[in-house]
Amino acid sequence: MSNPAKIIRDGVVVDDDWTLLAARELDQVATRPADKSILALSDFLALPAAEQQRVGVWLDSHHDPALLAQALPRVALIAINFPKFTDGRGYSIASTLRSRFGYRGELRAIGDVLQDQLFYLQRVGFNAFALRADKDIDSAVKSLGDFSETYQGAVDQPLPLFRRRSGTLSTAAHELHY
Repeated sequence: MSNPAKIIRDGVVVDDDWTLLAARELDQVATRPADKSILALSDFLALPAAEQQRVGVWLDSHHDPALLAQALPRVALIAINFPKFTDGRGYSIASTLRSRFGYRGELRAIGDVLQDQLFYLQRVGFNAFALRADKDIDSAVKSLGDFSETYQGAVDQPLPLFRRRSGTLSTAAHELHY
């Protein structure tokens, strides 16, 4: 028996209890996917709503997250595939799912995911990461805390630094700056 794959979920290394099924692999496995299967978008959308609650869905970087808008309340996990680390469309998809559609479930980065990306992936709403197999997951989890402060607003901290600091200024000091 092989060791289960490891992922980073909510800042902790854990066993991955989900199974990723490639597009159309569902036809080869069974007509009813197992619980905690992550299905390609087309396979997921083909399921009845009641079946969608037991599985997750993965999006490729070219998919429109609006395709999931109606199903989001039923989806426990959305995985966004990064086909190569230079493809940044997954960042926009994650931010859209969290900010515009209010998705609160697990949002997982999969594919060509590297340690250098984790901090920024977390900023746009990812809370789980399946690193590339050749990368050290223990070192990667430590990198989530590399930066203690951010300047820009994002999903994880909507207020930019100047707005967070202006709340601590006295009224007189605040008026001097404007």
